[in-house]
Amino acid sequence: MQQTSPTTSTPHLSRSLGLWAIVGLGLGYMTPMTVFDTFGIVSEETDGVVPLAYLVALIAMVFTALSYGRMTRVFPSAGSAYTYASEVIHPNVGFLVGWSSLLDYLLLPMVNAVIGRIYFESFFPDTPSWIFVIVYVAIVTALNCWSIKGTSSINGILVVFQVVLIGVFVILAYISLTKGMGQGTALTLEPLYHAGVDMGAVIAGATVVCFSFIGFDAITMYSEEAKTPSTVPKAIVLALLIGGAIFLLGAWFAQATFPTLEGFEVTDDTLPELALKVGGEFFKILFVSSALAAMFASSLSSHASVSRMIYVMARNGTGRVPKFLSYIHPKFLTPLHAVLIVGVVSLLAFRFTLEFVSAMINFGALIAFTVVNLTVLLYYAVRLKKRKTPFEILTNIVLPIIGMCLTAVLWINLHFDALLYGAIWFVIGLVLLVYVTKGLRTPLTMKIEEETLAEEGTPIPHVEHGKAGEPK
Repeated sequence: MQQTSPTTSTPHLSRSLGLWAIVGLGLGYMTPMTVFDTFGIVSEETDGVVPLAYLVALIAMVFTALSYGRMTRVFPSAGSAYTYASEVIHPNVGFLVGWSSLLDYLLLPMVNAVIGRIYFESFFPDTPSWIFVIVYVAIVTALNCWSIKGTSSINGILVVFQVVLIGVFVILAYISLTKGMGQGTALTLEPLYHAGVDMGAVIAGATVVCFSFIGFDAITMYSEEAKTPSTVPKAIVLALLIGGAIFLLGAWFAQATFPTLEGFEVTDDTLPELALKVGGEFFKILFVSSALAAMFASSLSSHASVSRMIYVMARNGTGRVPKFLSYIHPKFLTPLHAVLIVGVVSLLAFRFTLEFVSAMINFGALIAFTVVNLTVLLYYAVRLKKRKTPFEILTNIVLPIIGMCLTAVLWINLHFDALLYGAIWFVIGLVLLVYVTKGLRTPLTMKIEEETLAEEGTPIPHVEHGKAGEPK
């Protein structure tokens, strides 16, 4: 059972997560099985080079992941992009970034609940779907209330289950290839590039698969629950590279085995038919089961991460409502009220469609990606004036600018509904900011509180607004 340190006067988040626990939470958020769900859509979009689309997306995400890793070393707080923007640019800007990011983080648990509701309705069409939504959300919420270590353990089991089943798929696809199916061999470059491939179409496909990588950024939400401050930057890069490798491997063997979608009855979600064609009915059941496990793992990790963002925004805010949301349960050491709020929002899954909710998510993610790259540039090149040597120019100016440019490509290809709903949400946040700051006359304040290691009693170095330096 977790206990607070005797040196801690008030409950804090429990520093109980090691490197691989956090990597697992990131992978659970990313949902490795997604590569098979979206395979048909991306294969049609790219003319049969799904692995190339994933490779382009991975390259785009690496630059942003490096920026996240650098900023979480400077500001080891659970607030992620909200904290970085508040500290480097201005607390008011940080609020708007955090508000925009909430659109992404807050709705993802609901997306998983909507997907689960759709599965439930297909199996039990005569049973009211709200029953499933209530039970499903209640279980996820209860686990997140219990402890982050318990949530991490269950998530880890579900992620391993996914990875094992993906490995089995690769083996079965390889056997099918040796028997003459598809390209007839896995040692072919056809899944990566062939005559007639349009790079414009590949980039469009990359914008679809790019959001499969969302999850490495959510790892920063566990900065105050990592055993050491250096754990999170390593976990960010590892989660992105491991997730990218899984996506590439699954996409490669799927594309080599099925160069075209001829013979597929459903192309919007090809996962069940891919499993059926390489492994038969029994493997199809196992593969769909792993997809359900992936959905649940994503629910756990996304619910945990957004509750941490709400907690930090409330902890650094003013007023009775924000302070209410910054409550830490003294026994479980989890942000109890924030977790419950996310659960309440997730209950709306029985009302909304998957298309509507999904369209609203991408806006917030791109806001966060853009701003985090910008904060690296402003903090290191402008504030610390580290722009003299070629290495400093490369790391502090060139790399974050490349990250912003690649993010801009995603902005250009963003669906209109995502821009529309995102803009409406942003305007609501702006109105709220004007109200809270009394017409921007009373700026918000931002201060990273000194946190202690809940189990070991070891303090994190105190960081004041505008005076932080990168740890040595």
